[in-house]
Order: sequence, then structure tokens, then C-alpha cells
Amino acid sequence: MSTTDQTTPPPGTGPAANEQTRGGLKKVVAASMAGTVVEWYEFFLFATASTLVFGPLFFVDTGNPLDGIIKAFLVYAVGFIARPLGGIVFGHYGDKYGRKHLLQVAIVLVGATTFLMGCLPTFHQVGYLAPALLVFLRFAQGFAVGGEWGGAVLLVAEHSPNKERGFWASWPQAAVPLGNLLATVVLLVLSRTLSDEQFLSWGWRVGFWLSVVIVAVGYYIRTHVTDAAIFKETQQEIIEAKGAAYGVAEVFRRYPRGVLGAMGLRFAENILYYIVVTFSITYLSTQLKMNTSNILLLLLVGHVVHAIVVPLVGRLSDKAGRRPVYATGAALGIVWAFAAFPLFNTRNEWIILGTIVVGLVIHAFMYAGQPAIMAEMFPTRMRYSGVSLGYQVTSIIAGSLAPIIATTLLRQFNSWVPISIYISIACVITLFAVITLRETRGISLQSVDDADRRRLDEERAAHHGA
Repeated sequence: MSTTDQTTPPPGTGPAANEQTRGGLKKVVAASMAGTVVEWYEFFLFATASTLVFGPLFFVDTGNPLDGIIKAFLVYAVGFIARPLGGIVFGHYGDKYGRKHLLQVAIVLVGATTFLMGCLPTFHQVGYLAPALLVFLRFAQGFAVGGEWGGAVLLVAEHSPNKERGFWASWPQAAVPLGNLLATVVLLVLSRTLSDEQFLSWGWRVGFWLSVVIVAVGYYIRTHVTDAAIFKETQQEIIEAKGAAYGVAEVFRRYPRGVLGAMGLRFAENILYYIVVTFSITYLSTQLKMNTSNILLLLLVGHVVHAIVVPLVGRLSDKAGRRPVYATGAALGIVWAFAAFPLFNTRNEWIILGTIVVGLVIHAFMYAGQPAIMAEMFPTRMRYSGVSLGYQVTSIIAGSLAPIIATTLLRQFNSWVPISIYISIACVITLFAVITLRETRGISLQSVDDADRRRLDEERAAHHGA
């Protein structure tokens, strides 16, 4: 039997959502987005710096600029390797103590590590200690970001009305391009107001130091929200030791299909995004010799469009369903993979801009609905762990390697075709994951918890009967 009193509207549909005022829900969304903007401002700042700065400043000069970029991307990948660990740790304690407190820890940690990156000495000053310190700070930054995403989206998803969860939970996703937009603006201003020598000497550090201001704003906003009622009910069950275990081991034991499904959904989306926003900088600058400021300006426009489109697609997933929207994005990703590079090669900046924007719109079809889909896969007692694990583990084999693989393929074959094939294979894998997915549009999170409780009750009854 469910522990919920059936005479009272359950938390997933009553106090936690249906009676939530629009103002209160918007406050939760703002708190979630504030931190996410900070996290991704700093994460994208590192990604862009990997292409523009870290190669020549932190590694041995081999005479081939792609070698330095590849090494910088390997350091960039360290952050992705750390993200699952952060997801596991933050997910475990977030399921026990609440989403809000762990999110406050995450935002402070990522802010501190990013500021320190701006203080690092270069290879010419301290030799191999420079890249070693960069790797250490990048790992800590990735650890914090790994704990951020799951808590941010669940804070919103668990407060949202069932029929609008796709829309409201997509807003933290829109904060990702907003964070990237902010980083792009800072780098664009610095690159246009400083000479190349000044930018490489000290200008790039300013963007990292500015993180202190943004972190302070995000932390303050996050102090003014509370966890959802559905979480508080489950937290009480855990405290009372009613057999409601939580954590990574429990997720793998109870919901392995959910974890694997989340990883499959994430695969193509993650690869496509980092091809568009990170590798495109490498391709346009090294192959087409485009000016850095012009590339950043094109990406700036792309981030603006992306941020606008994500909530619209989130709303569409509430209307049309999670599966058809997601499948559309994966299928269109294959088309984009083979069309993008010939369009880049036209060297027409309007065409290049259109290609980047279309790539990000396609990405939004997969990205916008992720929080709602993944939240609906797991019960509340292990939702933070399950969502973070499925999302962050995939980052190691997808997003972290995408710029490295694409750059290596370009260096090896001097052709864009292998890169397009790589993207297409990823999209096919995600399409398969979508096909095997159960449609969950409009489902009550309380019903997911009730089903989980019944399963536990049946297991306990069988155990006692034996």
C-alpha cells in the first residue's frame, strides 16, 4: 500500500505542483537557472580557451597548432571524466539531504576553481607544473558541474505540474546557452578591445576572474528556494528507515534500464552540441582561417537562438509527446552532419551562421525534453542519483571525446566526411534509445513513487513469506 493519504492530493499533483503559484514556480526556475548559467559560463569559457589560449600557453610548441589544441582538449575531457563522480556524490547526498543544499555547494566549488584557473602560471613560467595544475582545477570544476545539472533540473521538475513538466523543466536547459552566451560575450569583448598579444598575455584571465561576481549572484538567489513537497515526503520515509534505500548501487539494482536509456538519449545530443559549439571553432579557425572575433560573434547569435528555442521545444514535448520530439532531433542530426561542413566551406558568414543556428535548433529537439524524460524514469528516493548518473557518465564517451575525435579525424584524413559519419553513428544510437523508450508525457511523479513502493512491499512480503 502507498504511504500517501488518498484523501489528500498527492505531492506530485497537489501541493507540489497544482497549487504552486506561478510566481513561486518562476522563483524556483530562476534559482535553478541562476546557478546553471554560472556553471556553464565557466565550463564554456574553458572550452573556448582550450581552442584559443591553452594550447599555446600551457603546452610545448610542436609547430602544428592542432597538436596544442588536441592536448588542451584532453585536459578539457578531464572535466567530463570528473562529472560522473560529481554526479554520484552529489546525487547520493542530494537524495538524502535535498537538492537545494547540494546546489549551493556546487556553485561555490565551480566558482572557486574557475577563478584559480585565471591565476595559473604558464608553461614558459613553471614548465610542466602549469598543465598539471590546470588538470587538477579542471577535475574539480568538472566534479562540481557533475553535481549541478541533476539537482538544478530536478528542483524544477519536482515542483512542476504534470502536464507542463516538459516546459518548466526545460528552462534550466535554456540556461546552458545563456551561460555560453555570457562567456562568448566576455571573450568577444576582450578579443576585440585587446591586441592578440594582450589577450594571450593577460586578457583571457579576466573572463575567469569575473566568475566571482556571477557566483555571488547565483548563490544568493539559490538561498531563497525550498525543495519540493514530494521530495520532503520521500526524505521522511528514508529517515524513518522504511526500506526506501537510495544511491547509485540502488539505482543500478532497481532501474538499470532507466540508466541505460538515459545514456542512450544523451549520446547523440551531447556529441552534436560539442561539435557545434566547440569543434566548429577549431574547424573555422584552422581550416578556413576565419577571424576569432567573427567566429565568436556567430556563436553568440547561435546561443541567443538556442536559449529561445529550448523552452518552445519543451512546450512541444508536453503537447506532442517526449518520443516524437526527441526522435525528430536525432534524425535531423544525421542530415545536419553531412550538410554542415560543405556549408561551412562556402566561407559565407551568413551561411555559416545559419548552419550553426540550425545545428543548435536540432540539438534543442533532443535537449529540451531531457529533464522531464529522465525525471519520469526514476522514483524520488533515487531520482537525483539516477538522473545524474545517466546524464554524466555519457559525457565521458560523448561530449568529452567529441572535439578530440573530430580534431583527430580532421588531422588524420584532412576531410570532414569521417566527422560526419561519426556524428551520424551517434544519432542512430540515440534513435534506437528513443524507440525503446516508454512515453511518459503527463505522468505523475507520485505514480512513479507509488509503483516503486508497491514493488518494495511485494518484495518484503515475499521475503517474509519465505
